[in-house]
Amino acid sequence: MTPEIAETYTNPVLNADWSDPDVVRVGDDFYLTASSFGRVPGLPLLHSRDLVNWSLVGHALPRLEPAAAFAAPRHDCGVWAPSLRHHAGRFWIFWGDPDHGIFQVNAPEIRGPWTSPHLVKPGKGLIDPCPLWDDEQGEAYLVHAWARSRSGIKNRLTGHRMHPDGTGLLDEGKVIVDADRLPGWFTLEGPKLYRHDGWFWILAPAGGVETGWQGAFRSRGFFGPYEEKVVLEQKDTDVNGPHQGGWVRTAAGEDWFLHFQQRGAYGRVVHLQPMRWGTDGWPVLGRDGAPVTEHARPALPPQPPAAPATDDDFPGGRFGRQWSWTANPRDGWATQHSGDGLRLACVRSADAHDLRGLPSVLTQRLPGGPAVIEVELRLDSEEPGARAGLAVLGDAYRWIGLQRGADGTVHLVHRFAEPVARAERDADHPRPAPGGRVRLRIEAAPGARCRFSYDLGDGPRPTGQEFAATPWRWVGALIGLFALAPAGQGHAGAATFTRFRIGPR
Repeated sequence: MTPEIAETYTNPVLNADWSDPDVVRVGDDFYLTASSFGRVPGLPLLHSRDLVNWSLVGHALPRLEPAAAFAAPRHDCGVWAPSLRHHAGRFWIFWGDPDHGIFQVNAPEIRGPWTSPHLVKPGKGLIDPCPLWDDEQGEAYLVHAWARSRSGIKNRLTGHRMHPDGTGLLDEGKVIVDADRLPGWFTLEGPKLYRHDGWFWILAPAGGVETGWQGAFRSRGFFGPYEEKVVLEQKDTDVNGPHQGGWVRTAAGEDWFLHFQQRGAYGRVVHLQPMRWGTDGWPVLGRDGAPVTEHARPALPPQPPAAPATDDDFPGGRFGRQWSWTANPRDGWATQHSGDGLRLACVRSADAHDLRGLPSVLTQRLPGGPAVIEVELRLDSEEPGARAGLAVLGDAYRWIGLQRGADGTVHLVHRFAEPVARAERDADHPRPAPGGRVRLRIEAAPGARCRFSYDLGDGPRPTGQEFAATPWRWVGALIGLFALAPAGQGHAGAATFTRFRIGPR
């Protein structure tokens, strides 16, 4: 049976790090956003017609604010657990920055133009906000969770009345769910707020990202009291910690729930669960509260297979939507031109010995399954010490690429850094690279185990030991392209990347 008319789908439907997803339907279209943390642009925007096949159509946040706070990488800060809604003919996204507060942007169309970030509630530790415009009562509300690392508070949800235009809150807020009072509940966060069947509903995860569960809370009044129930948990499946996502209803009245599963270096991959309302009025997710691996597709028109793009020829020097910088970018890092290929300036830095602290690394998500990653590189810079390459980034990292020596020769180099190391080391002996050109390759096996190889024109050759990719604290491992030069004055030249490909292993 061809994928176009397959009667079932297989989880995950997004097999990469699309963390903390939320979803909304507008007409026959479904839209999804996810956490982007400290990467730029932020707030990815995905589109689907069948809830199974998704395409990346843009981002809602071109730069992180406040800009000065994100001039350097802050991998586990920035945009946490956004909520996506459609109200009054506009798309709305609310998110929590744990160090600054709750922000909001909105737009008439999913592709924009999006407004500049507006600070709805300042403060530390304010995370995972979700708005609700209650058409039944003509009121607007907001609920959010807390990060103990910044506020000393966790495991509770705070509710506010909100100004109908989403610009501010109308009260000081009230704790509407205190999970410290619920036996066995901990790390309650990520609330999504809905109105259904005369109840206020909060769908919220608890128990931690790797081992937690999905909870549902309901009350006749927004400020409570709320009843609670566990509606999705691992049970006897292989899907650990199935939780934190959003409920969406199709035009035909089918209910579905999109959530994440934490998978180590792969980050938080996205699953689609069937959802129905039980005779007791509570939602039933998956197969009687356990996540499904395979299930009948939503009753929606069949769509051709689709997934967020990975390959890139960099036409005109431009990079695709799948790429993001590790901090707010500066002018001149990537140069547009008349041909194909990504021309990255060799950015001067005193910290070129540690890629984890550099803002000028261009990244995309590590694929969630076995894959081969390839790119062609030419080092154009004549600057001694200039280097460029292909990296797997996380708390530990490894890269392969080219470096120009003090005598002007170019070498193929392979380097790595352990999680606690402050500088990288050679992973293999440098080799001459005549002509300053190379084809780089990473073979990612199950478990995100990576083998590096290169081709200097005489065939592919392996280099170094196997590398087990690692995540950052809340972020899956990333594939990165970079060009650097030692600290100094003046332009340090550039490197050109062509034919970036990710394919099956």
